[in-house]
Amino acid sequence: MSLPYTTVMKVRYRDADLQGHLYFANYLVLADEALSGYWSSLGWSIQDTESVPSLTFTVNANIDWLSECLAFDDIEVRVGFSRLGNSSADTRFELHNLRTGELAAKGHFTHVFVDKSTRSSCPIPQGFRAAIIARQPELA
Repeated sequence: MSLPYTTVMKVRYRDADLQGHLYFANYLVLADEALSGYWSSLGWSIQDTESVPSLTFTVNANIDWLSECLAFDDIEVRVGFSRLGNSSADTRFELHNLRTGELAAKGHFTHVFVDKSTRSSCPIPQGFRAAIIARQPELA
């Protein structure tokens, strides 16, 4: 599966632990922030829940830590969808440390689309599904 969206983020000093490396949970924060940018590029505004047809809940997060990132490192984050179900979708991510050239972490999230009123799962909105498939035709 492709990872069509890429952004570069700097590890902030406050994101590091006392040993000077990126705090383990903040790898997921970087992945989530990049993923939010990808969703936004597909027309899904995470900042304006009134404009989207449903909510999304992240119900699973998985990560493999492979190498260290230090404060002030530049991290290239690559994200994309890896599966589209009826009411859920999986996304993948990779974090590459540009200082070392190493793959620092990789993993995935599972998201469930949820009706705003009932808070029950609902189908992935057709417009959003179409935007994803237009960017990642292998998911059709």
